[in-house]
Amino acid sequence: MPDTAIRPGNPPGPLTHAAVMTGRSLRISRRNTDALIMSLVMPIMLMLIFVYFFGGAIETGTAYDSYVMYVVPGVLLLCAGFGAATTATAVSEDMKGGIIDRFRSLDVGGTPVLAGHVAASTVRNLVATALVLGAALLIGFRPVASWSGWLLAAAVLVAYIVALSWLSAAIGLLARSPEAASGFTFFMSFLPYPSSAFVPIDSMPGWLHGFAEHQPITPAIESLRGLLLNQPVGNSPWIALAWAGGMAAVAIGASGALFRVRTR
Repeated sequence: MPDTAIRPGNPPGPLTHAAVMTGRSLRISRRNTDALIMSLVMPIMLMLIFVYFFGGAIETGTAYDSYVMYVVPGVLLLCAGFGAATTATAVSEDMKGGIIDRFRSLDVGGTPVLAGHVAASTVRNLVATALVLGAALLIGFRPVASWSGWLLAAAVLVAYIVALSWLSAAIGLLARSPEAASGFTFFMSFLPYPSSAFVPIDSMPGWLHGFAEHQPITPAIESLRGLLLNQPVGNSPWIALAWAGGMAAVAIGASGALFRVRTR
């Protein structure tokens, strides 16, 4: 068998550090049961509230058989945003607790630490999304996507989870306390509301149409809805992926700069 021991002359690289940091973040998530349960239960509760409390009074004006068919793609994006936003709190707690100084003494750079948080966030959110989708199936959601539709929908969803997680990491570096960073969770939970997630944009006040049509969440929701229900999507998936790529690029650059400033 090959010798895989780490020798003094052959230190582990950034990928190894990132993998170790990912495992650390996942273990922390598993121990923080309150936040983990909330991130899993909250989207399901919101979906049930919209379907059973408000669904009978909401007229979407679309060809979908029921409101559950319309609202579930929006809830999936809401779940992704809510879960990704918790990354801000986790990064802020690391910065406040002094563990970053210990990592730096072990020659672990900022990028592996932040990448570990983002990778762990992606894993958590994929599990939460699977649970929300399972609950949606139980209450009547019936996707009819092709295999290519499922793959493209998954690509859009994962791209947004990664982008929002990197954005959350940057917010965690910018915030001076975990409490301040947790306020970002509210923003990410609010953003899907002025979009096509729960009602058609045409039903909103005219002054809100411009923002609702051109904010980054709307093309992602339209892509998921169209792909999962086998409806025409036009260029929405590519617009959604472009938004996600742009947000991720800006957030990664900002995270690197903020980490250098905070650890000076």
